[in-house]
Amino acid sequence: MNVVLLRWPSERNRLERLRVQQLPRLLLIEPGGVPPESTDCLEDWMRMPVDDIDLQLRTRALAVRADQHVSLKLELEDGVLRHGGAWVSLPPVEARITQVLLDRIGTVVSRDTLAQSGWPQGAPGRNALDVHVLRLRRRLQGVGLTIRTVRSRGYLIEVTDG
Repeated sequence: MNVVLLRWPSERNRLERLRVQQLPRLLLIEPGGVPPESTDCLEDWMRMPVDDIDLQLRTRALAVRADQHVSLKLELEDGVLRHGGAWVSLPPVEARITQVLLDRIGTVVSRDTLAQSGWPQGAPGRNALDVHVLRLRRRLQGVGLTIRTVRSRGYLIEVTDG
């Protein structure tokens, strides 16, 4: 998979288009520029000036991540999560939480972000997220997914089957 190189922040508009298209991209941060905040596994950045070997290695690693991301074939639609030949039905709160985790697969998602996605009007309490994550862990085992706790940071979802 080809990785798109773009300058940041001068190519800000192009970045948004690439994100929508879910194309892997490596941002070359211009001198004095501040990298954008991103948890997307299809995005990485380097400060300019860039060493050729570092650029090649970073591009290759990003391409590998992108290939793995595309090959996952995870689909969450109308509360039904499909992965490979398996599927599981999810209640609305758990479907919203799962969607956020899937959008950032392999990366840590904060508890606050998950709570806001599960309960847009405000979470009913601190333990509510813990209860729903516990239920999700049980449900997602059957489709080859695992939710891991990253202490003091949040949660991440990973593929566990072959």
